[in-house]
Amino acid sequence: MEHNVVIVSAKRTPFGNFGGTLKDITNVELGALAINRALHAGVDPEDIDQLVFGIVEPGSGLSPVRQVICAAGWPIETNALCVERACCSSMSAIGVAYERIKYGRAKIIMAGGAENMSSTPYMIPQLRWGNRLGDFTVRDELVIRNPYLNAPMALYAGEVGVEWGEGREQQDEWAVRSNLLAVKAQNEGLFESEIFPVEVKMKKSSVIFDMDEHPRANCSLEKIKDLKTVYGSPTVTGANASALSDGAATILLMSEEEAERRGITPLARIIDHISVCSEPRQSPLLPAIAISQILDKNGLTLDQMSVLEINEAFASMPLVSTRSLCNGDEAAIKDLRERLNVKGGAIAIGHPLGASGARITMTMMYELKRRKERYGISAICGAIGQGDAVILENIF
Repeated sequence: MEHNVVIVSAKRTPFGNFGGTLKDITNVELGALAINRALHAGVDPEDIDQLVFGIVEPGSGLSPVRQVICAAGWPIETNALCVERACCSSMSAIGVAYERIKYGRAKIIMAGGAENMSSTPYMIPQLRWGNRLGDFTVRDELVIRNPYLNAPMALYAGEVGVEWGEGREQQDEWAVRSNLLAVKAQNEGLFESEIFPVEVKMKKSSVIFDMDEHPRANCSLEKIKDLKTVYGSPTVTGANASALSDGAATILLMSEEEAERRGITPLARIIDHISVCSEPRQSPLLPAIAISQILDKNGLTLDQMSVLEINEAFASMPLVSTRSLCNGDEAAIKDLRERLNVKGGAIAIGHPLGASGARITMTMMYELKRRKERYGISAICGAIGQGDAVILENIF
């Protein structure tokens, strides 16, 4: 017997700048804060069958999601699963939870992810056994690289953008759009449904952190157009790539029957989730591939998706994917982009790797509810040619 799967709660921390307000709060601590705040009033930790959580960067020690359970004070019997699928991790976690509930393996699962990129350690591969002669190599894990291509993602993300006709100017324009929309959404209180405040202890006091730290109200094409590109990329700069960030995002899922039994009104129904893989260099295309496949599988169309989110790892991701989805039709591209990332994206808000898939899904869901529309879709690419997408149906 199959079950409908619904979302009953979705919360996240504000996303902090790299080296910013959240820098001293670990992955585990961020995750513990988020899973406790995402608990619905009618659900206790004892009711959760499993925590499925994405944490990507090294440095948290063994079984970091099991550590999240312990740090949150949940029952020691609570099962924990860590998902590491690069940027896709927390959307893949949602997919695991969705399938387990759909096929009756669980009734209630918490899914999401966390990342404190500020605490990502440097790696010294030779230090274990030493070097007889020569220098040690220190590897920075925040240079997000594809080991099979032996290249940073920024390099080929920019190259693929140019190949699709979305060059430096278009990527910079998208970055400005992202920042201005995110600031507008902040000013209008449009993130308040998803963000919970975090008390951050300082040396002599504490502050209440309740707003994403990175969006730039003064971002303009004039200010960013002359920035130098990075890692040999033809287009990618610090302004048109996602912000390195710290944060956590969590979604509580259950079967529709369980929600009804508990008297809980769901926020949205999950129509489907998909994970795909393709040629590693084509990361900017992976959201489009995932979106196309999941829509075809469920007999739905792009026109039925009132709100869309494509993670802005780099500006080329939404630009290339929308161009591909619309087969180059300029009118269709314009229409699609008007429904896409309408409150800004990761370029402005930030991209804590393990949390972003859940973040864009809840952002899309709350906007779908605000607009009182039926369907929305979120999609994300991950390193080495991976992609995920999820379709939600609003429950009015």
